[in-house]
Amino acid sequence: MTRSPLPKQKLMQLGVILTDRGSRYAVSGAPVTTRDEIDVVLTELKRDRSYAKATHNTWAALLPSGGLKADDGESGAGMVILRMLERAELQSHVIIVTRWYGGKKLGGDRFRRVQDAVRAYLEDQNLSG
Repeated sequence: MTRSPLPKQKLMQLGVILTDRGSRYAVSGAPVTTRDEIDVVLTELKRDRSYAKATHNTWAALLPSGGLKADDGESGAGMVILRMLERAELQSHVIIVTRWYGGKKLGGDRFRRVQDAVRAYLEDQNLSG
């Protein structure tokens, strides 16, 4: 099955919104209703070489069929995004937090940075309630 490209206006990228000890974080998102649409969004995001080469592209979505998440190597980060989507009651939307590792481990602070990125996206999109 060939996936059609996502219309450019559908994928919202805020770019790098914060840094912590050399790690850079960006946040992106789009309305979606199926897993296939999530895959299209991820493909569109990774057309940008810097996102394709990022250390992690962690994401979560609340679909009509339930919540989905992927840590992409950032263990536990997908659940952080999913919980924030649930609290915001944001259905049919995927949020992707991208991290470029800066060489220093952040420990539990990495979860705070993921929360900061999701919060910035929700506020930018006027979705924080």
